[in-house]
Amino acid sequence: MERIAVISDVHGNLMALEAVLSDLASRGVDATINLGDCVAGPLWPRETFELLTDLNIPTVRGNHDRWIVDRPAAQMPPAGLFAREALTEAQRAALHALPATLQFTPEILAVHGTPTDDSAYLLEEMTEDGRLIPARRAKLAERLGEAAAARVLLCGHSHRQAVVTAPGGGLILNPGSVGCPVFADSPTAASLEPRSPHARYAVLTRRHGRWGAELLALEYDWDAAAQRALELGWPRWAQALATGSVA
Repeated sequence: MERIAVISDVHGNLMALEAVLSDLASRGVDATINLGDCVAGPLWPRETFELLTDLNIPTVRGNHDRWIVDRPAAQMPPAGLFAREALTEAQRAALHALPATLQFTPEILAVHGTPTDDSAYLLEEMTEDGRLIPARRAKLAERLGEAAAARVLLCGHSHRQAVVTAPGGGLILNPGSVGCPVFADSPTAASLEPRSPHARYAVLTRRHGRWGAELLALEYDWDAAAQRALELGWPRWAQALATGSVA
């Protein structure tokens, strides 16, 4: 049996990350992989970066990890700008230098959004009123392209946990977001489906040659995380962290 912990979208939430690390330590995993968007958020960006650096786990670059260097300040979401200003130039460069995709094992391909676009959803489509709904099969096949042949494809970005069979027959796993149930800076955040404030990750498991996954939602002191956001002047983020919603 092989067990791999999959984390994604920490978004600078050190408390949620610590809760996930504590839990996965008890689950006998063989390895851990991070699907990106590590620090963008108004909480503990530098402390989160330092902990992830100490862990030295394979990590894919998310769109926010890329934007922390690529985007001018005027085009940054406020929480991303907060993280940029909290990090050193070397830390920002290290995030930007992460790989856009990662062949974790011969069977497992890891991406942040889709195999070709870190800012696009793989398993979801956005409706005209800003809601996320499951992507149509044809759209999923189009987004996967040649990656449809992967036995296992790991993706993040949407902050929604999911296990899906790909058109090519492989497994697609989104572990959800460790520390950010809703990216509160998003203009569509209030339109999303109801969520919860839990810290989320997944454990990918192979038994008898087949891959499965455990989707985990952990309690942690999200009120303290919300209080941190509130003290720093981010009430919308505080609401999202405490309830899973900004509506």
